[in-house]
Amino acid sequence: MIRSLLDTDLYKFTMMQAVLHRYPAAQASYRFRCRSKGVDLARHIDAISDAIDALCALRLAPDELDYLRGLRFIAPDLVDFLGLFHLDRRYVRLERSSDEPGGLSLTLEGPWLHTILFEVPLLAIVSEAWSVGEHGPADAVEGMRRLCEKAGRIAGAPGFDDCRITDFGTRRRYSRDWHEAIVPELASLLGRRFAGTSNVDIARRHGLVPQGTMAHEWLQAHQALGPRLRDSQRAAFEAWAQEYRGDLGIALTDVIGMDAFLRDFDLYFCKLFDGVRHDSGDPEAWGERMLAHYAAMRVDARSKVLVFSDGLDVDQVVRLHTRFRGRCRTSFGIGTNLTHDTGPPALQIVLKMVACNGQPVAKLSDSPGKTMVDDEGYLRYLRQVFEVPQPAS
Repeated sequence: MIRSLLDTDLYKFTMMQAVLHRYPAAQASYRFRCRSKGVDLARHIDAISDAIDALCALRLAPDELDYLRGLRFIAPDLVDFLGLFHLDRRYVRLERSSDEPGGLSLTLEGPWLHTILFEVPLLAIVSEAWSVGEHGPADAVEGMRRLCEKAGRIAGAPGFDDCRITDFGTRRRYSRDWHEAIVPELASLLGRRFAGTSNVDIARRHGLVPQGTMAHEWLQAHQALGPRLRDSQRAAFEAWAQEYRGDLGIALTDVIGMDAFLRDFDLYFCKLFDGVRHDSGDPEAWGERMLAHYAAMRVDARSKVLVFSDGLDVDQVVRLHTRFRGRCRTSFGIGTNLTHDTGPPALQIVLKMVACNGQPVAKLSDSPGKTMVDDEGYLRYLRQVFEVPQPAS
């Protein structure tokens, strides 16, 4: 299911580099969650386990290392490290769930530097094992029909010449083969409207631009690594800016909620970062709040980019681009709706960091059901420190 360690999202390598340079001894724990109800994943546990074994046998080839070395923001010492790197199965624990019928218990625990590359391929493995195991290979005829219809709506829409679409679909794709088939097709259909793909392997082999910056775990980890908890977001943004010195300047807004983010994202960060990424909550309300914040900071939002990436479909892309066109730059990362839309429903699965250096960390989402934490006491404390009210019951 996974044939290369590059078959993952770019932001895994960019975060890995920052971990190598700043927190090489940090320890991390991750936990899997399936948000889809009534799914019997346990019946596919053997296929998942075999695929994890195969993943842990992979090494990066010389031409793959040369590709990474050619990316201007990838440091030579990370490439040297990756030349010796492999994923270690001893950090993965996979079992049938003891409290959820048909569920899986999938956890990671070990050095952050050595576990950070597990998340995306593990989710892709679970997604493919379920999809192909339950429904067989992707229906290529139906899938391509749907893909062409979506691309045609965007390519044919007046005023959409500056619309930029990126493939963000590795982790919940139907299968690796289907992902491989549709991305170059999408690039052909959309032309300059296609900005690239988050998948490094597909970008390398098809001459596309790899896209990505940071993910939730970077900010979550700083809840344990930063100076004070209250300063953890600012510490994460500052460390990122110091690492990349103007490259990869998109800040993630929803680790502790939008209110807390805006309090921390002051004039300094507004000017320092190229833009921000939305991943939970109402996207239109989020965009309006972000533009109002830039205005309050006396920053011209037309020079900034708003990246929308929360479960997007083409209808949302059209609506959001129309609303914000001319007021700022926009970009749209579409995942599951591109790489799993062949008929059968996709699994809603995540694998999130829940502890760093033995201390609990959390993602406190703006969307109900996306908050993830193992320690409810810590969650209450996090809400108190960042003045995030308890949601209504």
